[in-house]
Amino acid sequence: MMLGTRRNAFSRSGASDASVPADVVLSVRQLSVAYVTRRGPVQAVRDVSFDLHGGESLALIGESGSGKTTLGMAINRLLGSSAQITTGEVLYQRQGKVTNILTLNKEQLRRFHWQECAIVFQSALNSLNPVLRVADQFVDTARAHGQHDRGQIEQRASHLLRLVQLDPGRVLHAYPHELSGGMRQRVLLALGLLLEPQVLVLDEPTTALDILTQRVIIETLRQLKQELRFSMIFISHDLSLAAELADRVATMYAGRIIELGSVRDIFYHTRHPYTLGLLQSVPPLRGTLEDLRSIPGSPPDLITLPSGCKFHPRCPLAGPECAQEDPPAFVVGDEHTSACLRWQEVRSPRGEEAAIGEPSRVMHSARTPRAEEAAS
Repeated sequence: MMLGTRRNAFSRSGASDASVPADVVLSVRQLSVAYVTRRGPVQAVRDVSFDLHGGESLALIGESGSGKTTLGMAINRLLGSSAQITTGEVLYQRQGKVTNILTLNKEQLRRFHWQECAIVFQSALNSLNPVLRVADQFVDTARAHGQHDRGQIEQRASHLLRLVQLDPGRVLHAYPHELSGGMRQRVLLALGLLLEPQVLVLDEPTTALDILTQRVIIETLRQLKQELRFSMIFISHDLSLAAELADRVATMYAGRIIELGSVRDIFYHTRHPYTLGLLQSVPPLRGTLEDLRSIPGSPPDLITLPSGCKFHPRCPLAGPECAQEDPPAFVVGDEHTSACLRWQEVRSPRGEEAAIGEPSRVMHSARTPRAEEAAS
């Protein structure tokens, strides 16, 4: 069941002369975002660049305050009034036509949301209107994009609710408070896919859910992606979720992507000490019990960032040069980059252990059928 949407009207808007590879649906180029405060600008996102390919899943991982959610909001131009996109481009491609999202006017941006790129926020109860039944929220969303046949809209909603393992007969006529947290999260997933967007952004989709409900959400996302073929960016603190769902993983620190690579590269051949620190902080679920290794110190103040590499005050491999130079993204493998001057030291001669730990042991706790497949 598909809803007819006015994609041609959108594709003619905000056209850009920029070149984007044919298999890329979203290209973020040198994007920087700052929040205006009395103390000065908070540099929440700094010079971020990446491509999202058709049908790909990209995970953004990192500590709280690393800029993940701000980046997701900037891609959709949903930032608050105190935020400013200071530099960069967000290029979106459909059917060979490239659009710079940052140049869209209000009406063009309204058509882009939901129809081309949808976002699922982490608090499902706050994202749904508490005084409208679920069916009415689907209808309102579709009508805002030119669809007025309520029967057709509810038919599409019923189809999506069944895909996320919910009973349409019960859920469509319920208010949000009558549903459990996991059910509300799945309603949001279905609502986000109502107009068949090409890109779906998920901000902490399993936060505050019990482990069984998390498993349902993970399985649901995998099935939806396989059936509907959308591209996905998901933001998470949960490394096991990244191992389960992602094709590629981007580690963010102090507003910047400091490592980007495939699931196998990030979990088994990490080349940045911060990513390795994240892996070492995860308790293993099998094997011998070992002490967890936390990352010393705290994330930097984004108003007064340290000189050089922003991780060097916390890094066990830091040398004098690290305090002087903010490293570029070095190519350290096939489609694997690391912003570390000493990336070659973050591994053993065999490539199985790192100089400051063993990332492979941590993978056991995040090991899933998907991760096992990546490791083989």
